[in-house]
Parts: sequence; structure tokens; C-alpha cells
Amino acid sequence: MNKALYKPLSWVVGALGGILAGQVFKQVWSRVAGEDDAPDATDRDYTWRQVVVAAAVQGAIFGAVKAATERAGAVGYRKATGDWPGDD
Repeated sequence: MNKALYKPLSWVVGALGGILAGQVFKQVWSRVAGEDDAPDATDRDYTWRQVVVAAAVQGAIFGAVKAATERAGAVGYRKATGDWPGDD
């Protein structure tokens, strides 16, 4: 394997991470808010606070899952090739 393969691999890992983050957020939101779906920014039935809190929670979850999946992908690449993907 060479470093040219890392980029497409990271795209796949990133996409799977996005799916995972969406599922995690949906579960967290339903437990915290007692609703199946988070409010949309344009939904008039929710306050500013509810919309911004939902967006902040979603952003935090997506950011954490993205960091974890990218790191796991880099570690897996290093284990498979002996090289760290960011090193030239």
C-alpha cells in the first residue's frame, strides 16, 4: 500500500463516520429532548435557544466522531504499512 491509497480510504472512513455520527446524534437527541428529530433552523415551533442548542450538540458529536474516525484510519494505515499518512 502506498500513500496514494490513503486519501480514498480516508474518504470511505469519513463517510462511514458521518453515518455513525448521525445515528449517535439521533439517539442522544431523542434521550435528551424526548423527540425523534432535532429542530430545523427554519422551524417556527422552536425557540432560538432550542435550535442553537440542537446545532451545538450535533456539531460537537460530528466533530468528535470525525476526529475519532480519522485518527483510527491513520492508526490502521500505519499498522498496515508502517508509515504515518501525514509524513512525507
